[in-house]
Amino acid sequence: MAKILTLGEIMLRLSTDIGVRLNETQQLDCHYGGGEANVAISLANFGHQVSFASKVPDNSLGQAAVKHLRRNGVMSDFVQLGGARLGTYYMEAGIGERAASVTYDRAGSSFAEAAEFPWSYEKLFSGIELFHISGITAALSVQWCQWTVELVKAAKKFGVLVSFDINYRGKLWSQAAAGKALKEILPYVDYCSAGDLDARYLLGVPEDRMNSGFVYYYQQMQQQFPNIKCFYSTKRIVYSASSNQLVETLWLENTYYESEVHKINPIVDRVGGGDAFAAGILHGLISDFDGQRTVEFATAASALKHTVHGDCNQFSEIEIEQFLTAGSGRIVR
Repeated sequence: MAKILTLGEIMLRLSTDIGVRLNETQQLDCHYGGGEANVAISLANFGHQVSFASKVPDNSLGQAAVKHLRRNGVMSDFVQLGGARLGTYYMEAGIGERAASVTYDRAGSSFAEAAEFPWSYEKLFSGIELFHISGITAALSVQWCQWTVELVKAAKKFGVLVSFDINYRGKLWSQAAAGKALKEILPYVDYCSAGDLDARYLLGVPEDRMNSGFVYYYQQMQQQFPNIKCFYSTKRIVYSASSNQLVETLWLENTYYESEVHKINPIVDRVGGGDAFAAGILHGLISDFDGQRTVEFATAASALKHTVHGDCNQFSEIEIEQFLTAGSGRIVR
């Protein structure tokens, strides 16, 4: 199995119960997570040796976040303690036609406000085979955007494969700012999570007028960044907050792959579904699965994530393979 490093902000999520408005609730469920942390936990569940780099406050909440990582098999040697607070967000759970709603309270967090880069590149990347980071980290501040560019460059100097999830968040930065940063980051990336909307609105790819679908956008992005070995993304149909159809796609070695359809109803918790998919793709690539097996495994991992509470996937490689073999809803005996 591989030695993997992920880097980003871990946060506290406080969620209402289904059917309760945030401004009316008297209790909130507590979960810890974040894009890169969720990917780290999935990959640890698949048997990889995974470290997570971040910064959290030296208080009970920061300690709880570190315990969350360790409890799920992720090494926390690169998690620094210090700063004012742990980033937090509140989620009003959606149901039926009412979508979930997120309220951020992350300004001034220990991670976002880091004044100096907390680690040496040599210590971070020594012995590492794969490094994973996302656009959320780059969006947190001008400083973190600069550090993200420097991180992917340093990873390549140390011979490390770089995985980047664009993960655009309009509440964190503009399309123009994201597009400018991506032009500096993506030339150093090997594996990239990017879909048709990313291609059009962030990378300037002209709209597909021939109705070729994802193949067109993958081809156009590949022409812009020939260094990227694969692209992957989701085709999701949202029937309601409780019912979605999931199809995942992969562009690998100039070949398009698409998963079987997964109809998820009811959804227990959608948060982290994309991170579970990203981790599944990375696991397939690391494990030398062929393209179709990789996208099927990753989609199954994402579908299963929708069935459990919390931000992170809780399923092992064996459990996901059993799910693929048995099919939806059948008892595994």
